[in-house]
Amino acid sequence: MLFPGLSTGGPLTATGLHGEIDKALTDCYDAPKFILREGDVMRRLLILFVVLTVASFASAAVAQVSLDKAKAEGKATFYANITAVEPIIADFSKKYGVKGEYTRISTSKFVATVATEHGAGKLLADVLQAPMPILEILKDKGILASYKSPSVAGYPEWTKKDDKIQMFGIEYVCLLYNKDLVKPADVPKRYEDITDPKWKGKLVMADPSTHATTISWLIGLKERVFKSEEAWMKFVKGLAANKPMFVNSFGPTPAPIESGEKHLAISMPKYIITKAPAPLDWARVEQPMLGTPRGMAITAAAPHPNAARLFVDYWMSQDAMKVLAEKVGEYVLRPGIYPPVAGIDKAKVIAIRELSDDEIKKWGGEFKKIFEVP
Repeated sequence: MLFPGLSTGGPLTATGLHGEIDKALTDCYDAPKFILREGDVMRRLLILFVVLTVASFASAAVAQVSLDKAKAEGKATFYANITAVEPIIADFSKKYGVKGEYTRISTSKFVATVATEHGAGKLLADVLQAPMPILEILKDKGILASYKSPSVAGYPEWTKKDDKIQMFGIEYVCLLYNKDLVKPADVPKRYEDITDPKWKGKLVMADPSTHATTISWLIGLKERVFKSEEAWMKFVKGLAANKPMFVNSFGPTPAPIESGEKHLAISMPKYIITKAPAPLDWARVEQPMLGTPRGMAITAAAPHPNAARLFVDYWMSQDAMKVLAEKVGEYVLRPGIYPPVAGIDKAKVIAIRELSDDEIKKWGGEFKKIFEVP
């Protein structure tokens, strides 16, 4: 045996290495000090050094093999409801030499698009990103694969829901306004302020009958902000009475605000960054900001499974989260990272609960009636 005390009875796996490390540490520190001779201590420390060195090389070798397989596959195809992620896709491709292909699908069309392609055996996506309620529906349909990325270390425990979906951010919702058109005195201070008749015909929002995140946000207000169902329903009906313009998702909400066609949107603060230098700002309401958690998952029949795992590992990393926050304006869940939107680091942001598919359908139908959606 080259190094006394180091087991070499089989292949050196990651699990085996952890066992050797634990044994070496136990040998060094658990025995009473008065019976350890100097030679024993040095021998055991040498064993520990060798085990750690071999572990480092083994991990590097495994990572290289995985990267080589990902490169051989050539690309990772990414379906997402998130917008303006070109900087993070470019950084992934540059860093690893594996092409990232991004297809944007609106929240309202996400389940239908993915489920239809999957059912026909033609799902091209390796990786999916969507609000948690959407991913839960797809998980129940058997479309997601199990994968626990090593990059999730450091995230809050509540974000690690299961081995198929990993949360990384919150699709936080705000009242976005044109600061050239809205006077400081008129900027809403509470959500109820947008029910004032002075906003009639000046609002834009995602369709509350089909947009899952908007439906979840409205229900989140009911459960987390308003003190009674009566007060909440008064807000919903007051908002409906102001006849908002409806669009398919949050993505199109900034355009009519930028142009001056509308003055205020139920939207996201990220557009202050991605649409700069447009005259956009967000209303610092007294109540908490609410949002639906965003998640990542690999598809069960991913055409490029190794590239998919590499992409998820990168996306969940510290470096990628910085890009996502700083260049895309996303509110991420890796501690200490915030988008460069004034005041966001001091905002109280609450992740609202995941609505079931049945709840989304039920409330979508209710809001269709209340808002008189065509």
